Amino acid sequence: MPFIPHTQEDLAAMLATIGAASLDELFDEIPASLRTGGQADLPPALAEMDIARLMQARARADGESVCFIGAGAYDHHIPAAVWQIAGRGEFYSAYTPYQAEASQGTLQLLYEFQSMMTALTGLEVSNASLYDGASGLAEAVLMAVRANRQTQARRVLVPRALNPAYRHTLTSLVASQGIELVEVPFDPRGGHTSLEQLEAFAAEPFAALVVPQPNFFGTLEDVGALTDWAHARRALVIGLVNPVALARLAPPGEWGAKGADIACGDIQPLGIPLSSGGPYGGFLCCQKALVRQMPGRLVGRTVDLDGKTGYTLTLQAREQHIRRSKATSNICTNQGLLVTAATIHMALLGAEGLERVADACLANRARLTARLCEIPGVEPVFTGPVFHEQALRLPAPTGEVLAALAAEGILGGCDLGRAFPELDPAVLVCATEVRTAEEIDDYAERLRRILAAGA
Repeated sequence: MPFIPHTQEDLAAMLATIGAASLDELFDEIPASLRTGGQADLPPALAEMDIARLMQARARADGESVCFIGAGAYDHHIPAAVWQIAGRGEFYSAYTPYQAEASQGTLQLLYEFQSMMTALTGLEVSNASLYDGASGLAEAVLMAVRANRQTQARRVLVPRALNPAYRHTLTSLVASQGIELVEVPFDPRGGHTSLEQLEAFAAEPFAALVVPQPNFFGTLEDVGALTDWAHARRALVIGLVNPVALARLAPPGEWGAKGADIACGDIQPLGIPLSSGGPYGGFLCCQKALVRQMPGRLVGRTVDLDGKTGYTLTLQAREQHIRRSKATSNICTNQGLLVTAATIHMALLGAEGLERVADACLANRARLTARLCEIPGVEPVFTGPVFHEQALRLPAPTGEVLAALAAEGILGGCDLGRAFPELDPAVLVCATEVRTAEEIDDYAERLRRILAAGA
């Protein structure tokens, strides 16, 4: 809230009205073991003007660096019309559309989002939406374990080449529910998950196999072969996908002979800016046979008694709609405003526009890789085909190199050694459609000079 009007007198009047002696008594049902015991680590309160000054100073500290980091958060061009429309009061302040007769505009937009995501993924059903891509993957794993009644296994194969942040979130959300995440190593040459590595698990029952496309290294997986391998062993397939990459890559619904069963990911590349660590928004699509296990909310279209099109929430299996024991998810937060922006973004670009964005990303990544690999000691870590990211081996400590680049206004990439120590020293670089040839050349020249100086 930008302004909190409640005074101490207001709080006292409220407590007197409801018959509580204090705020502590109001919440006395919370066990003492779960309470923080105070907030001594909070800084002293500031006046409104001082708060504004502090936040402005922190915003300036972010600077105007040129970004070559990807790793799950992508610097794409966002047409001005996207947030001009999304910021209108009808969308910006709209609450969850439980009251369908008063929310037809919001419901129609969510329905259009679902339609666009099913078109991108090649699957039959989409929800609208989830908290972010990482929690969306966790929801997909929980969904697969519930839905796979053939193996009835509570084990899921997860590639080591998965985004480390997603892996941490996935572990946090499913490990306490008795689900075992079994890591599959990546091919040390190609950077992908190979069938040879999967064969070590061929005799064991699994509920699902997670297939990132592209994976964290930007490497493209042989999704058809992986999907068929999993289905031959009665495991479901969860595709973790980048929506921009899907403009040029085979959609999950067409992977292998039967297609992936579930697809999930983050809508951040679709009109969501990089804003000091967020926000993000998750999506999840599936084959129609699994729709009863889908978490989140779903918007359906129908006609009224007069034959006019109408929209309403349907198949609501979140815990605030039904008994907790029957709910498919206990995470009730979605990202309605970000879905609005993503829908507008996709509508403005269209299929051709998304393809052009993907093509520009491919071209800029190729130019970036070529220019950086002209520098002695810099070379690709893997040989496999990639999308808009590339893992590069460096001849100097990665942290020192990235710090030197940051001092010159360049965010040079993600230090791979932090999550993958076996690859150190290596950096994951990314170039989307917004990076210019001049920026790429400038990065290469600065990196050459830093390495020559012995960073």
